[in-house]
Order: sequence, then C-alpha cells, then structure tokens
Amino acid sequence: MPRQARLDAPGTLHHVILRGIEKKLIAENRKDRLEFVERMNQAAVKNDIKIFAWALMPNHAHILLKSGKQGLSKYMRRFLTGYAINYNKRHNRYGHLFQNRYKSIVCDEEAYFLQLVRYIHLNPLRAKLVKNLAELDQYAWCGHYEMINPGFHPCLDRKYVLAWFDKKESEALKRYKNFLKEGLHQGQRPELVGGGLVRTMGNWSAVASLRQTREKQFSDERVLGNSDFTIKIIKEADEKIKYQIHRSGIKMKVLETITNICNKEGITIKEISGGSRRGRLPQIRSKITIGLIKEYGLPLAEIGRQIGISTSAVSRIVSKNEKINHNSKQRPIKK
Repeated sequence: MPRQARLDAPGTLHHVILRGIEKKLIAENRKDRLEFVERMNQAAVKNDIKIFAWALMPNHAHILLKSGKQGLSKYMRRFLTGYAINYNKRHNRYGHLFQNRYKSIVCDEEAYFLQLVRYIHLNPLRAKLVKNLAELDQYAWCGHYEMINPGFHPCLDRKYVLAWFDKKESEALKRYKNFLKEGLHQGQRPELVGGGLVRTMGNWSAVASLRQTREKQFSDERVLGNSDFTIKIIKEADEKIKYQIHRSGIKMKVLETITNICNKEGITIKEISGGSRRGRLPQIRSKITIGLIKEYGLPLAEIGRQIGISTSAVSRIVSKNEKINHNSKQRPIKK
C-alpha cells in the first residue's frame, strides 16, 4: 500500500516520532544526546518551530511541536540529516540511522495538548530509564527536565505549557507535577499513537461501542482528533495539493511557451537564460516576458528566473511595453 502524503500545514500541532532503523540505537552516549538536543534547538529557531514536549530515548524519540511558516518537513531535514551524518562518523557506521521516514501525527490542540505533554514526558519512566518521578526530575534528556530546571534546554516553550495550568508560575508548576503524577498508571496510551479510528474515538472501548451502533466516523492514520477535526485537516490538505498541482501545471506550460518561442527564433533556452544581451536576445526576452504576463500572470521575479534577468529588468520591459501601447493608442489614424 503506498504511503500517504504528509499533512504539513504551517501552524499545525504535530506529535513526531523517530525510531532507529531495526530498533537500533539513535543515541549511545552523552555526546550523541547533546548533539541531538542542540540540533533540535538550532533547527527550531531557524524554522520558527515551537517545541512543547520531547523525550530522547536510546532507540527512539518523541517531539510535540507546532510548525512554522515553512512547515514541518524542512525543519526535520535540517535537524535529522546533520545529526545522522555526525552520528555515523562518530560510531564508524554507514547507512540510514532512522527507520523509514519519521512519523508525524497532526493533533487537535484543544483536546489533546496536555495529554500529549504528559504522555511524552513520562516516556523515560515507562521505559524504566528512571525509577520514579524524583529521578525523572533529574533526567536531562527529556522536556520535563526543563519544566523543573528551566534554562538547560531553551528549545522547550515552558511558559506556553505552564499557561495551560495557571497564570501564576508557581501554581502552574505545582498543577503540572500533579497532572503527571495522575498519569503514572495510564500505561502505553495506544489511542495517542495507534490507528486512525482509535485516535478519532479516544480508545478501543469507544471503537467497539461505535461498531455496535454502526455510527459512521471519519478517521485518518495521520490525525489525532475527532471526526470533524479530521475532516477539516484533510480538506485543508486536499486544497493545498490541488493548488500545488495547479501551479505545477502552469510551470510546465511556461516552459513549453519559452521553448516554442526559442525554437521559432532559432536560439536555445540556455542562451535565453544565460543573461547575455548579444544580438536579438533582449528583444526575444521582451517577447517572452509580455507573453508570460498576459497568458499566465506570472510574478515578475519568477519571469526573471526563467529567462535569466533581474526583476527590475523585467519591470523595465513591462514599462516600455505599456508606453509603446499608450503611444500607439494616442497616435491619430491616417485617413
């Protein structure tokens, strides 16, 4: 079955899960862990990513984040590629470090934000890397450490998380700790990372009840939220894909238009995009520019990239053409 396209709209809350290939280690020592956290932080700053919870385990990691204007994919590439290269060098290994591509689940913030923060920050305890909450407070490779000891991992948006509990920081921190304590016996929480319908309904018992009543609910493996939220996210993604396909189609037509004009004029695309002003090239560029604007409404900067001149040069061509058209309209008709 082909994998589905990633849902990657800017400003979306994502639960990202990274796993080592064949369940192998992704962080073996302190140097690995320091670089992982440093790259996660640096890439977040450069890509306007907000991180609310994270946990680095020996063979996998969880991150709860909100994507910036450039979306999630660019951040993850910048973060993971450099880390994997350096990790391989340090440990004298080759090949992929992470299993397939990372997993990202779009989450309904209002319904699931606090549950996901707790689920992720309790990961080291569930994995028995620490014995209790007191030891978790001192486990440096988890966002919970920043919640308790602010300043060590600045990539975590601690204020945003605490604001969900109370306006006063001391009271918010107290409630946050109690909230974590209440979740100690909740187990693996498959409804937060499992199949689409399980996520949509909240748990397996709700799914069983739904099947008995035969009530229809829309679900998707890539979404954590109710039916209405899931439909909204998928609809937004579909519109984005349609737009991308539309723009891709226009680019193909633009290339076809430039190719046809070049063939008629007896020159190559390489010549037209090379920036040279030799012979008739400026006149041919003017012809292409006016044609692309009239036919497709392309931005001046994009036209400049296509034909090898600056945006200001394209603007001059347009101004000159408008002046010629204006003068021709003003010229008296000979009887």
